[in-house]
This record gives sequence, C-alpha cells and structure tokens, in this order.
Amino acid sequence: QVQLVESGGGLVQPGGSLRLSCAASGGSIFSLRFSMYNMEWYRQPPGKQRELVAGITSGSSTNYHDSVKGRFTISRDNAKKTVYLQRNGLKPEDTAVYYCHGQRPLYNDYWGQGTQVTVSS
Repeated sequence: QVQLVESGGGLVQPGGSLRLSCAASGGSIFSLRFSMYNMEWYRQPPGKQRELVAGITSGSSTNYHDSVKGRFTISRDNAKKTVYLQRNGLKPEDTAVYYCHGQRPLYNDYWGQGTQVTVSS
C-alpha cells in the first residue's frame, strides 16, 4: 500500500525552478492524521549519502539545510494531505533523487519512492 506519492521531478536548466509535491494516500493512520506529522524532504546526490534538505513541523515551523536557504521553500496543505518543495535558482549540485518523509513521535515513519531531479544545461 503506497503511503506517499511524489511528483514534479525532471530535467531543468541551471537557474530554473521546479516544485515537488508529495501526497499522502491510502487509509492508514498516516493519511488520516497527516496534519499531525512532521514532513521532510531529503535528497541523495549520485554517489553520496541521503541528506535532509528541508522540514516542516505539524505546526508549520520550517528548517532548511544551509545550502538551500533562500532558494527552497517547504510548505504543506493539510486539506490536500500534501507537502511541497518549491525550488528556485537550481544548481547542478542540486541534482539528486528527492524523497519525502513523514514522521511523528511514537508512530511509524513513512518514505516516498523518490523522484529524480537533474539540473543540467
């Protein structure tokens, strides 16, 4: 049963913009209680470890990796059970597989399947 469905990846030129979306699906506790989960975007560049890019709490507080501050914006729409990552000023080093992650203390966490983003001219 798929819990998190990501979309919006693809090929973009340096300096361009893309918005990633991650929607909760199914009838799990995660989908039913989406607003209570802290949501995060991770990325895994080729040959490197997965790293946290941005996070948004259930109360909509946000945090960002230093490398994306001022360029990326994370947001959520609880009515649509969706978290977004707006990315502007993309650089080749932003090339990675991007994953969304939902976590809530004392409950299981959830990962999306990942979406490839390639920044290249």
